[in-house]
Amino acid sequence: MTATRIPVRGDSPYDVVVGTGVLGELTTLLKPGVRTVAVIFPETLPQIAKPVCAALSQAGYTVAELPVPDGEQAKTVEVAAGLWSALGRHGVTRSDAVVGVGGGATTDLAGFVAATWLRGVQVVLVPTTLLAMVDAAVGGKNGIDTPEGKNLVGTFLPPAGVLCELSTLDGMPRADYVAGLAEVIKGGFIADPEILTLIEADPEAATSPAGPHTRELIERKIRVKADVVGADLREAGLREILNYGHTLAHAIEREEHYAIRHGEAVAIGMVYAAELSRLSGRADLVARTRSILTAVGLPVSYHAGAWPRLRDHMRLDKKNRGAKQRFVVLDGLAEPGRLEDPAEDLMEAAYKEVSA
Repeated sequence: MTATRIPVRGDSPYDVVVGTGVLGELTTLLKPGVRTVAVIFPETLPQIAKPVCAALSQAGYTVAELPVPDGEQAKTVEVAAGLWSALGRHGVTRSDAVVGVGGGATTDLAGFVAATWLRGVQVVLVPTTLLAMVDAAVGGKNGIDTPEGKNLVGTFLPPAGVLCELSTLDGMPRADYVAGLAEVIKGGFIADPEILTLIEADPEAATSPAGPHTRELIERKIRVKADVVGADLREAGLREILNYGHTLAHAIEREEHYAIRHGEAVAIGMVYAAELSRLSGRADLVARTRSILTAVGLPVSYHAGAWPRLRDHMRLDKKNRGAKQRFVVLDGLAEPGRLEDPAEDLMEAAYKEVSA
């Protein structure tokens, strides 16, 4: 199958390569001069990293295999410090590279380690989950977690390239794949309504990598993100729209000690953002939001008694400025806006709708 190359423009342009059987494109994404490549991957998924390491070895690179814990457990300063030590032992220089293979947590970690080793070495990301392909691996935001919250320590370092080998999605558990759809659906509400139309036409087909529109949905969502991050790498303005639904989502993730899937939390967060939009006199897309999320099997509500704790968690949201809470809302379909410092009773009223 022919590979699609989606350009991410800006000061540090790169391509996102999408397709099946495209692993051979990996070496085209590495910049000249690389001798050693450190491959970071989840220790529970060596079978996914093996062909990547083999392709790099066959191309003449020295490969250092660096397994890490699975999921959010990898995104700690302790794991990052262990990787820094490993990079030193393997002699990784500023002209060498890191390759991150795995889900969103692994690509976040790999990007962070690459950005902080020797003040920045190139990184190529090979996302292997739907969530990582359409969101985490694209955009150059890298981070680790702290006890106080998710991604509060991080960097901006655009990758040298991203390779989305669609065949890796075939073995994903259904629940994980469906959770990744939340980020795809988010792209439909903030920028590309055709995404919503494709999913609404056959929600069941959308929940499977074998669906007829899988590749189109993935490419459309990647283009949404590429357009935004190419114009605003450091989240100075436009990029904030990608956080639609994430303010409450990150609070829920912290409340659940990250045991909930990110996409499930984002789905609930989008319902909350839709309710905020409606209650503040902006767009009323609540019914459509609930309908499409429910149709693919994503949650649309959360515990009624959790609001005081969630409200405390939300005070550490990255979009906040001082004591002012800030939300991304919708002024219309594909028309994101911002809600600055809403009244406490408005935020609580929106949550009551989510917990009803």
